[in-house]
Amino acid sequence: MRVFVTGSTGFIGSAVVRELQEAGHQVLGLVRSDANASALAETGAEVHRGSLDDLDSLRAGAAATDGVIHTAFNHDFTDIAAAAATDLAAVEAIGEVLVGSGRPLVIASGVGALHKGRPSVETDVADSTEPMARRMQSEVALLALAERGVRTSAVRLPPSVHGEGDHGLVPRLIQIARDKGVSAHPGDGENRWSAVHRLDAARLFRLALENSPAGRVYHAIGDQGVPVRDIADAIGRHLGLPVTSVARGDEAVRHFGWLGAFFGNDVQSSSALTQQWLGWRPTGVGLLADLEQGHYFKAL
Repeated sequence: MRVFVTGSTGFIGSAVVRELQEAGHQVLGLVRSDANASALAETGAEVHRGSLDDLDSLRAGAAATDGVIHTAFNHDFTDIAAAAATDLAAVEAIGEVLVGSGRPLVIASGVGALHKGRPSVETDVADSTEPMARRMQSEVALLALAERGVRTSAVRLPPSVHGEGDHGLVPRLIQIARDKGVSAHPGDGENRWSAVHRLDAARLFRLALENSPAGRVYHAIGDQGVPVRDIADAIGRHLGLPVTSVARGDEAVRHFGWLGAFFGNDVQSSSALTQQWLGWRPTGVGLLADLEQGHYFKAL
């Protein structure tokens, strides 16, 4: 299968590209810069120049391939509404090309806005009052395309997709600890974050592309819930810093910035249905074991 991959040189997208190639698929990867074009070409994938803002480039990439995996997202959490609007427009543009074709379209989504108080499951829908729920608009639009002849599926990702080269939320927490001189957690730190190794996530994207029926939602979850206090403890130990609690609310926002509210959320998730439906099993190390390997704490 010839597959169009957005975010093809990103942390998750590059793992998806490698996963697809190892399974015998050809990849057409979306890139913006010359540097990323060179990096992608070195993998043996074909380069497609464009961006999420260039809807014509997205349509052209989708039209030239047998299926699409959409992993690109502007992770500007200071303006999640704008990032979500860009993502929605991208999904709709790609979907327009695939209507009536029966070809697969797999997108990245998230579990951050799902029900709290228990592990979220694949059949849950987002709390519309959550700021993070804005990203879920793309998932809603995607599932509507299932009624129009597109074999759609969404892979919901946890707060931490970890592994060497991670530049997401956990590295941000590490940098905050370095800057502040303490490794902190909100309140008692008993709220939990789900997590997955990026290679496990990449394999799930491939399985969804190859085997998913239309309209399915999957959870890329390895760790169902890691107490955030344990994350803070690991960071403090590796950096030789004290571990402390900060009050939730305004104090957490002052300490962590935009990450303050989200780090205090309980984001437990289950992948039981995903494992049943696709035969996917997470095999990579868990988040805490990954932190113990030390690569997160190499000098910048």
